Amino acid sequence: MFRSSSCHTIDDKGRLIIPARFRKVLKAEDDYGIVVSCKDGCIFAFTFTEWKAIEDRLKTAKTSAMQKFKRFFLGNACPLTCDKQDRVLIPQNLRTYAGINKEVVLVGVLDRFEIWAKEKWEQEQKAMEQELEREEVREEIASIGL
Repeated sequence: MFRSSSCHTIDDKGRLIIPARFRKVLKAEDDYGIVVSCKDGCIFAFTFTEWKAIEDRLKTAKTSAMQKFKRFFLGNACPLTCDKQDRVLIPQNLRTYAGINKEVVLVGVLDRFEIWAKEKWEQEQKAMEQELEREEVREEIASIGL
């Protein structure tokens, strides 16, 4: 599982070093790499196994809204193999979508990790702090024992 967050930089060629704690998860797979796509203003990164499970679930989605989502999410998906320096090359179209230039934050979200432009992540954090003040959100979180 992916958890925790950390700040990193993307080099001028668009390469990102995968942090050691995330590498452990990825190296447990048959293939050492990730599948990336874009959603919610950032880049989602999945193991190949998790990506296969997502594709299987998406096959059953038939509504018009889901067809459009599949076109967007799957159409922007890209499998990336880690190099010998444990880096992946993030495609330019995904970096543009996420507003990524240099500084990024990698955020573990259990079944995936997200790659955020640092500025956008800071905005997301502030918005979440405000969201956590809402009573219904607090109740939902409390319902799982937190």
